[in-house]
Amino acid sequence: MTEDNIDSGQAGTTYQNAGRIFKSFFEEIGNVIVGQNRVVEQIIISILCEGHALVESNPGLGKTLMISTIAKAMNLKFSRIQCTPDLMPSDITGTNVIEEKGDKKEFRFEPGPVFANIVLADEINRASPKTQSALLEAMQEKQVTVGNDTFLLDRPFFILATQNPIEMEGTYPLPEAQLDRFLLKILVDYPSFEEEMEIINRYTKSETPQITRGLEKSTLLDLQKLTRQVPISEELQQRVLSIVSMTRKDKEHIEYGASPRASIGLILAAKARALIQGRNFVSKEDIDYMAYPVLRHRLILTFEAERSGMTPDEAVEEILKKVK
Repeated sequence: MTEDNIDSGQAGTTYQNAGRIFKSFFEEIGNVIVGQNRVVEQIIISILCEGHALVESNPGLGKTLMISTIAKAMNLKFSRIQCTPDLMPSDITGTNVIEEKGDKKEFRFEPGPVFANIVLADEINRASPKTQSALLEAMQEKQVTVGNDTFLLDRPFFILATQNPIEMEGTYPLPEAQLDRFLLKILVDYPSFEEEMEIINRYTKSETPQITRGLEKSTLLDLQKLTRQVPISEELQQRVLSIVSMTRKDKEHIEYGASPRASIGLILAAKARALIQGRNFVSKEDIDYMAYPVLRHRLILTFEAERSGMTPDEAVEEILKKVK
């Protein structure tokens, strides 16, 4: 990767500059990733909100390439954790090792792969519940506790966890309390015929595409601060509350609705989407668009709704129709 940067320095301090930065950024990502614009956008939204994302897709759709490419384009430290049933919490957080210094033996902390800016937890539902819970403190508090010592994680810090929906044998489904800690649940679909043809042409040549320009880390931190400053009208805030509240009232389709964390997440995600598009205001379309990835993993459908084949996205769609 070259030393070139995309509008580095103070460029990220205005809404107009933010729109130009992201336009260049997505073009750079597009040199490596074919299609999947919606998925890339939602990953960036999660990072801007200082949240975490859960990605669900069938194998072979480029999740690892996508997140490692985003890390390179942001000049951030990237690590990957392959979750397996025998993975221990210390394999993620790190552990104290004994080190000899002269006549003495001392403990020295050896950081685990969670000490990175962007962490890919691949197939998180294959890890045991004890290991899954090792990520909770890192996700919520941005720190890791080993023994009596607490270690702060470097900012920005983002976890992207993946799970495979078609192979459920030997897996440990994430409990609702842990699912709620993910800001977004992103669904990755198969590419179109034209996109898959482009993938074949691009990745069967001698040279694989590379990122050539990056985003300054300081610019990303500025953009995270700017995200929270995007104005939202009181009317749209009330719409968000009405949507989330409706998930608790629709007993016909939803057994358990979303928590207040969903209200916060939906407003932040809508602000981030507005910022990506270079706007200094949140629109109704931003809220309705982001309602799906914010809510789909926070709803537990009734037995009758599941038996009829209803999906969480269809339940969200029904709610959006009801809310004025």
